[in-house]
Amino acid sequence: MSPGLRKLALTVHVTASVGLLGAIAAFLALSVAGLAGRDPQMVRAAYPAMALIARLVVTPLALAALATGLIQSLGTAWGLFRHYWVLIKLLMTLFATAVLLVKLDLIDQAARLASETILARADLRAVGIQLLVHAAGGLLVLLVPAVLSIYKPQGLTRYGARRQHALLRR
Repeated sequence: MSPGLRKLALTVHVTASVGLLGAIAAFLALSVAGLAGRDPQMVRAAYPAMALIARLVVTPLALAALATGLIQSLGTAWGLFRHYWVLIKLLMTLFATAVLLVKLDLIDQAARLASETILARADLRAVGIQLLVHAAGGLLVLLVPAVLSIYKPQGLTRYGARRQHALLRR
């Protein structure tokens, strides 16, 4: 990958990853507002806003971070399977994205419950707690790849060690 293309891919990856963290933080704030809110209008507004953020912001950013991370790893010397930290980043991002995609129906359910004429507080609270836990967990899970990107801890995978050994023997 040329240096200019590498920098462009890195810029898009960092932007998508940081945006994803921010979008999940906003989702988490709305989740707290939906659970802790005493004003029924606040509660009614929080969950549809969460569904909107999840579908139109969080999901595209998660997919973009995943795709650009793959492009970065495959197009640079870091490789996808050479270093543990790159592999861990990939697995954690895949896990977080998969959980998000599975939970989109639950998020839509919360938005539907909040829009009902008679607000079913108990049902909405149970769903809201699940969403709060998943949002907080998702934020924590995605902070690990951010830290790994900065610190880049030592350690080659078996594949990476074999590849490095083969390159040194040439």
